[in-house]
Amino acid sequence: MPPRRLVRLLFGLALLAPVLADVPDRYATPRARAGVGNAPAREYLDPTYPLPRPPAATPSCVVPVLSYSFGHTYGAPPAKAAYAPPAACPGPWSLVVLSFSAACAGDQYDRVAAVWLDGAELLRTTTAEPTADGIRWTVRKDVTRYSALLRSPPDGVLSVMLENVVNDQYTGVYNVSVSLEFFGTPAYLSDAGSSSSSASAAAGLADPDPATPTLPESYFQPADLILPISEATGETGFWFRIQNSSDSRSKLVTIPSSTYRAVLEVFVSPHANDEFWYSNPPDLYIRENNLTTRRGNAAYREVVVSLDRHFAGSFVPFPVIYTGGINPLFWQPVAALGAFDLPSYDVELTPFLGLLVDGKPHEIALSVVDGIAEWFVDANLHLWLDPSSSDVSAALGRYRTPRLSITRRYSTRLLDGSFNIRAKRKSFFSGWVNSSFGNFTTEVETKVEATSFVEFSNQGKTKTVRLQAEQETKIRIRSETRKVMGKVETEAKFPLWLQTVTEDGENGTYVLRSNLTHSLSVETEAEAAGLFEREEKLADEQAAAGWMLVRDHDVVNGTAATSSAYRYSDDAGRYERAIYAVDGAVLSDNVTESYRAVDGALPDARDACCRGGGRCGGTAAAAKCSDIAAM
Repeated sequence: MPPRRLVRLLFGLALLAPVLADVPDRYATPRARAGVGNAPAREYLDPTYPLPRPPAATPSCVVPVLSYSFGHTYGAPPAKAAYAPPAACPGPWSLVVLSFSAACAGDQYDRVAAVWLDGAELLRTTTAEPTADGIRWTVRKDVTRYSALLRSPPDGVLSVMLENVVNDQYTGVYNVSVSLEFFGTPAYLSDAGSSSSSASAAAGLADPDPATPTLPESYFQPADLILPISEATGETGFWFRIQNSSDSRSKLVTIPSSTYRAVLEVFVSPHANDEFWYSNPPDLYIRENNLTTRRGNAAYREVVVSLDRHFAGSFVPFPVIYTGGINPLFWQPVAALGAFDLPSYDVELTPFLGLLVDGKPHEIALSVVDGIAEWFVDANLHLWLDPSSSDVSAALGRYRTPRLSITRRYSTRLLDGSFNIRAKRKSFFSGWVNSSFGNFTTEVETKVEATSFVEFSNQGKTKTVRLQAEQETKIRIRSETRKVMGKVETEAKFPLWLQTVTEDGENGTYVLRSNLTHSLSVETEAEAAGLFEREEKLADEQAAAGWMLVRDHDVVNGTAATSSAYRYSDDAGRYERAIYAVDGAVLSDNVTESYRAVDGALPDARDACCRGGGRCGGTAAAAKCSDIAAM
């Protein structure tokens, strides 16, 4: 059996029966004696799409930025380090990779962490829970889209927040290092731009009406300016801490009058009483059964973006399970979906530029529908600037945002009860921007739908949770003649099913049995006249089953099996990885890859540049599915 470690049962045992109402939600697992001290630290995994291999002859350099041991850091400000763009690898960059490496040994809980550069978030992550012999893991994230920040003046500050508690009982110290790896563009790829453009024309992609302006390549490349929508001082982290549904956090920003495109990227993670928001019962169930838990307010959450107190976009957040969640044995050594690299959410604000490019400050606010304590949220405002004009003209066109349509059906009988929620919201915005590139109208149509079901049966000892959330976003860019010059269509789905059963044990113990399936599916189609056509599909799935014997704070025995299947495909190829783990041992780990050559080039040359978000033979890369884009 694995060595002793601390774990969290984050599924709220206090909701199952009165005898469990005061049972804590954090536990230790005295499973077996620890090693003798010379066992190697075990590597934990996050089976996602691997970052592309750099093209041959690509100039590159690695910049170590921060190394810090997060011991007792609860309530302390973030760790900070100076950052300057690498003189040896000047931009523009075809790919920039952030590496977040961590190691820990001893007893410790999982923690949330984030990396910011000058107040703009680059990564939201959570830690794995350690063993006595130690664990290690590395998160590698493509951060090319933050090039505007990374090439900022040489007095930048990189901050890492990780609040940890170390004492006689909780001994684990998280040793973290953060580095950035920069890749330039080989000369032979830069020179290939003109020939690739000719090939695109031959394929019928680059023959627009000469009288009709086309979208610039820069429209789909990293932004020219990024403004953080976050806490000003960052002394307790740059994230806003939202405590309830009426708690709206905001920042005033003034954007350049030359802005021709705007996208708000939102980072969000639930904690404390709302970490399992998708399984929370309504407050009436808690009151009727005199439960002490504060995990209530039912099982629907929606993050809302407001602009000058007007609705500008929303999304249902993907229910990330942290590494101590549901049954902590599920996540040894394969992390739950998104736990090491939480998704961010893009909200297209270009239709609102008519309100923003007046040289005055404007309020961008974030809130959580039905949220309770607490949510960590912040955002980055990505702006694209006209290189040939100091001012653009713009106006908001059509604006349609109906109220959230939500129905709730609750029934209770003592500790048994069923709680159904159906929610829907549709919105449509349009606005035009006249820049040196031409006059383009951006239309954004979004549909959010979610159904949640939480049921207690068997006198509250069985709990069943079902969540089905879907979001469709259609973005179209039209010319003055109403011709569609570019579009991005994204459909995201994330179903979750969970069942937990408690059984009486002996000598003051009880058994907790859990079954879980959850997945994330994102399909994206993007095209721009004369530039590219691209289709991407992502399917990330996990299924887990196991049981634990619990006494007081301790999980004294248990077993778990987890299967993970990751599939990604685009016009360049297909990647699949399937992992099966039982009781912390990886029994199988299979990878299947297939790639298509582009114009005779090797996949790891031309396509690596494209996957990095840079230019692909003179054309702009479409949005990737790594984040839940265009939401």
